[in-house]
Amino acid sequence: MESSSFPVPSLPPPTRKNKRFSAIMMVALLLVGLVIGTAMGYAITYADFNQKLTNLQTQVGLTQAPSSTSQQTFILNDNVSLSSLYSQVKPSVVVIQDLEPQYGFFGNLAGYSLQQGSGFLTKVNNQIVIVTNNHVIVNAINITVTFSNGDAYPAKVLGSDPQADLAVLSISPMPTGVTPLTLANSDALQVGDPVVAVGSPYGLSGTLTTGVISALGRTITEDSATSQNGQTIADIIQTSTAINPGNSGGPLLTYSGNVIGITTAGISNSQGLGFAIPSNTIIRELPSLVTTGSYPNHPSINAVGTDMNYQIAQAMGTSVTYGWLVESVSVNNGLKGGNTQATILGSSVTLGGDIIIAINNQRITNTDDLLSYLEQHTLPGQTINFTVVRNGQTQTVSVTIGKA
Repeated sequence: MESSSFPVPSLPPPTRKNKRFSAIMMVALLLVGLVIGTAMGYAITYADFNQKLTNLQTQVGLTQAPSSTSQQTFILNDNVSLSSLYSQVKPSVVVIQDLEPQYGFFGNLAGYSLQQGSGFLTKVNNQIVIVTNNHVIVNAINITVTFSNGDAYPAKVLGSDPQADLAVLSISPMPTGVTPLTLANSDALQVGDPVVAVGSPYGLSGTLTTGVISALGRTITEDSATSQNGQTIADIIQTSTAINPGNSGGPLLTYSGNVIGITTAGISNSQGLGFAIPSNTIIRELPSLVTTGSYPNHPSINAVGTDMNYQIAQAMGTSVTYGWLVESVSVNNGLKGGNTQATILGSSVTLGGDIIIAINNQRITNTDDLLSYLEQHTLPGQTINFTVVRNGQTQTVSVTIGKA
């Protein structure tokens, strides 16, 4: 069987125009693919980011409240709105301004400097008063109080206590409709509790900052420029809330709007740390400050001492590395001072005295524990049981509390 063949028609060679069209098609397809790939990548990335953001908000207890308007309100745990809290307490927080005399080299009056702080309204014995720091008004004249609505009034000092850096002011007449803030129990505070400060840092009135309780029972020494002699103050709240000059005297608040402290900015080189006088100190002193102008019941053990540590324990031949070493006692109150001088870690220490390790069975670890316990739980004239290590033996001694 024979095969037959047919001529195959020849195609014309591709033209330059056809080549250009093919190249354009390829570029177009690449661009479309790139656009689609980018869109899919963005969608995946956005979904992943949104999920991470939601997880983060859940971890810190921050949620966004639904709103039918363009404004957004952030709600904290327990349905606390910071903006609502701010609106609630702002009218009760005031700016305090006064003039502080400046003296020349020979003690002559050289002029006056303007100083500013904060304060807040509270009530004692059915009387509304203004609480602030003592260092805001000490030695000052022409004290004025300005409310958040701009109304200003001259003020007078009812009482002050440099040892707690507290002062109480009054204005007459007190404006109608003002709301005093409630003083809460600061003994209920725990490290990590969230807090809010409202005040006038650097003259910026009505400023709100937030943070947490960083530590309790601190002992601080205020600058000599802001207190007469570098006053040591016990039982202090430490907070991560930003406290700057001008915040002094403003309230430290819980998320419910109750005062648990009064902020102080009298500490130099304390960036990143805030301090506050606890509300229980205010509660304890306020009636006396208003009625008598002072508070006379700060306790003291009339002793000089230092915190125990490993090096001091080694030098004394004891295994007790905590507590407060009594170096000297100025009165006969039941405690014993030391009798041997030694240089330890570059400092002179008098060894051989009592090591205070507990008061009324409450462990005393250092100076903070000692002074905070005395301030919170003792009064001058009381006799209190101290647990001490004396001559290597642990014993209980009765100590008469003196007046600071």
